[in-house]
Amino acid sequence: MTQIDGSQTKESMSIQERLHHPMANYIFLRSATGLLLSLGLVMVYSASSMFSYERNGNTWTLAVRQIFFALVGWGLMTAVSRFKVSSIRKFARILLLISIVALVLVLIIGTSVNGQKNWIEFGPLIRVQPSELAKLAIVIWCADQLARKYEYLNYQRHLVMPVVPVCALILGLVMLEGDLGTAMVMMPMMASMLFFVGAPRIWFAWAATAAVLGITFLSFAQPYRLDRFKSWLDPSADPRGTGFQVIHGQQALGSGGWFGLGLGGSREKWGTLPEAHTDFIFAVIGEELGIFGTLSVIVLFLIVGILGFRIAQQATDPFVRLAAAGATTWISTQMLVNLGAVLGTLPITGVPLPLVSYGGSSLIPTLIAFGVLLSFARQQGRLDQEQLK
Repeated sequence: MTQIDGSQTKESMSIQERLHHPMANYIFLRSATGLLLSLGLVMVYSASSMFSYERNGNTWTLAVRQIFFALVGWGLMTAVSRFKVSSIRKFARILLLISIVALVLVLIIGTSVNGQKNWIEFGPLIRVQPSELAKLAIVIWCADQLARKYEYLNYQRHLVMPVVPVCALILGLVMLEGDLGTAMVMMPMMASMLFFVGAPRIWFAWAATAAVLGITFLSFAQPYRLDRFKSWLDPSADPRGTGFQVIHGQQALGSGGWFGLGLGGSREKWGTLPEAHTDFIFAVIGEELGIFGTLSVIVLFLIVGILGFRIAQQATDPFVRLAAAGATTWISTQMLVNLGAVLGTLPITGVPLPLVSYGGSSLIPTLIAFGVLLSFARQQGRLDQEQLK
């Protein structure tokens, strides 16, 4: 009996030591990222196979593209994770400039998809969404600017200029494209960094009020947005029209039970559920992998969120703290907005599930953001290891 207790104590100490290892943030964050990405690749193939066959005559077409996007993104993530903090900061201005120019170009030469003019096409196969790159640019540039003025942020003019006007410009361009979903993700990102540098709390109250009023106005300004809002309030009012996607998404989730119908066993992906491999891939996960599968996804995102904010909390460099908080808020908010649409607790906004949904425009910048977090975790871990010697 004593030996068993001793063995259990030793095992518990081993787990505890791993959790407090200097490189724990790096190891666990990279592992969670890899698991979410791997699950996403499997589910993209499963959810897109019928759609891909109808469009291209091959069930693997979209899955192969997603694998390519994943390889490119993982390679960039690995490269960025080895960058020094100073090297990451050097990209701040160029990322911002490219993002603003691209967002302006969208308004001029962009292509509309589902009522949103937020894509630029380069031939029949290549289509990019600049607002996804803008999320990364906001995180790096805002953190860089606020860190440069860190000692002067008790003066409101330094806190406001130039971060608030530039963020307002980017938000305005995104809203002109009609992309309210991306705007809903960007606003908490911007707010989180201002919150971490001690901006007055009344600012957030006014910003939240303005955001709600703005989103409400824009929701009623276009018929398709108003239809989405109505379908959110009462999907059954138009079950074959605006409520169709919400109803079938919930049917997919509800039919999975505890362990699902089995991988590839989804019935909703056979043309019944729109955007099954993109915005509503979580519904297919619930149908095929059940509650066990959906809870696994949520737990992995919870781990990512905890680790991201833990990296921000442990950082002594203001840039690292702000960039980590902004990137973690981005990923967490986007996950919540996507799941909220699938579950029916939020209106459908067309926001993909990070690392899981199909699409290179979203996947590659997101993986680069994870590379930034991993770089911070890696360098902090090495500093902690040196202090232990």
